[in-house]
Amino acid sequence: MDSLFKSPVDMLHHWVEQYGDSTYLKQPINGQYVNYSWREVQQKMQQIAGALRHLGLEPGDKVAVLSKNCAEWFITDLALMHGGYISVPIYPTANADTIRYVLEHSESKAIFIGKLDYWADQEAGVGGDILRLAMPYDTMPAQYQWDTLLKLGHPLVEAEAPTPEQIMTIIYTSGSTGKPKGAIQTFASYEWTCRAVVRDLKTDVEDRLLSYLPLAHITERVAIEGSSFYSGSSVAFVESLDSFVADVQRARPTVFFSVPRLWSLFQKNIIDKIGYTKLNILLKIPFVSSLVKKKIHQGLGLEHCHLLGSGSAPIPPSLIAWYHKIGLNICEAWGMTENSAYSIINHPFDASKIGTVGRAVEGCSVKQGDNGELLIKSPGLMSGYYKQPEVTQASFDEDGYFRTGDLCSIDADGCVTITGRVKDNFKTAKGKYVAPVPIERKLAQDPHVELICIIGSGLPHPVALVQLSEGAALQPKEEVRASLKATLDSINPNLESHETVDAIIVVSEPWDVDNDVLTPTLKIKRHVLEQRFSAKVEGQRGGVVRWEDEL
Repeated sequence: MDSLFKSPVDMLHHWVEQYGDSTYLKQPINGQYVNYSWREVQQKMQQIAGALRHLGLEPGDKVAVLSKNCAEWFITDLALMHGGYISVPIYPTANADTIRYVLEHSESKAIFIGKLDYWADQEAGVGGDILRLAMPYDTMPAQYQWDTLLKLGHPLVEAEAPTPEQIMTIIYTSGSTGKPKGAIQTFASYEWTCRAVVRDLKTDVEDRLLSYLPLAHITERVAIEGSSFYSGSSVAFVESLDSFVADVQRARPTVFFSVPRLWSLFQKNIIDKIGYTKLNILLKIPFVSSLVKKKIHQGLGLEHCHLLGSGSAPIPPSLIAWYHKIGLNICEAWGMTENSAYSIINHPFDASKIGTVGRAVEGCSVKQGDNGELLIKSPGLMSGYYKQPEVTQASFDEDGYFRTGDLCSIDADGCVTITGRVKDNFKTAKGKYVAPVPIERKLAQDPHVELICIIGSGLPHPVALVQLSEGAALQPKEEVRASLKATLDSINPNLESHETVDAIIVVSEPWDVDNDVLTPTLKIKRHVLEQRFSAKVEGQRGGVVRWEDEL
């Protein structure tokens, strides 16, 4: 890897010189691509940065970005880097309280608002004297529209180049507990991680990427946006949830990253179309098997992919094994906002390591703390939490390793298995500690389970809360009950007596971001479910399986 520091803006200049008129970004509008060449992106970047100067914003000012993914998100991000501003991305699904907190805590002077599904509900969070700048989509009222910004002032052509140590962005964690914390990432930490992704995944100008996971999350910001800066790959966007499948098929991506929930949904759609038993039979017939696999890959729009990835939340090993069976190898990765999301990955894909998140990448080192916690060190680590020096200090050990909060085991080959969260362990009424995640992983092997959370703080024994998969919801209730009961009965005898699960409760309401059960990165907020269900499940005994409305 070239050791000479180059910022994303430097790389943009490089690609303009090499491939100026080639298409870089593809934005679908009403089902048709609007294409932007490398040169057009550079020009718009300079114009937006010039408009910010004209409006009185100074280098070092924080500027927030609240929008779903689009070409303008990339252009805005580059303009903020070019102008020396510090970007503060906010999840496009964030509620008004979270938006208000992030804007106030970061002291953002302006906010770019773009594609949003519920802007009327969010607008209350964008108050005060903050300057609103609108991308060219249906969004909340703003003082300046995108087309106006592109004509305002003079393009900022020459600007002071960022130094490696300069703050590039403050990324607020999605916060499964408490208020979000602002992780400070420098140009150096971002550059190192993006280059490491390109180095390992071997992407180049021939690759086609698809951007649809939230750019406010570090994974998409590095793996898709960031890698495109350093590889020269083109990037297409998704227009809406309704057009998602068509957008994937049209983009023909060569690299595709997703989250467990979407991989689970893809699986359901495939099984619904072909049938579980029929698919298993077809996959056992040599000639037919390859045709079936090819048809499935084409149906998903992934037939050109040389790399598939999953991250953001744990994916059931059984799901990766199922995809492996149909010829799609999903590389599970592990990362956090604090380490620029890229440290450990099962790549090249190794089927014998399904269930692990793979090994530490080159330049990154991992170790296990005294309490079994995963500790990590890499040039991609944040420089600290914004305005929280005490929390920052407590987050690193004496050797500079970051305390991830994840419990792990590390095998002889250096492959890491995440076994839980340090803070997830709870004490039952019997005074014994229970680690819920290993039990959840075992119960999640049941194909009827989509999401699972074990609670039990202060209860005699743990209780498993289960959200059924969409397919299971269509099956006869007693059939699903029998399967869940058989799964529970096969697992309980192998647990310590204080760990045995008293009951499985099938929840009525799907868990999502809107009802505050999931974080924006789709991690379960265990404390929220504890509060909602502890009293309700008290008294359930004997390994029963009940629906919430039966309690």
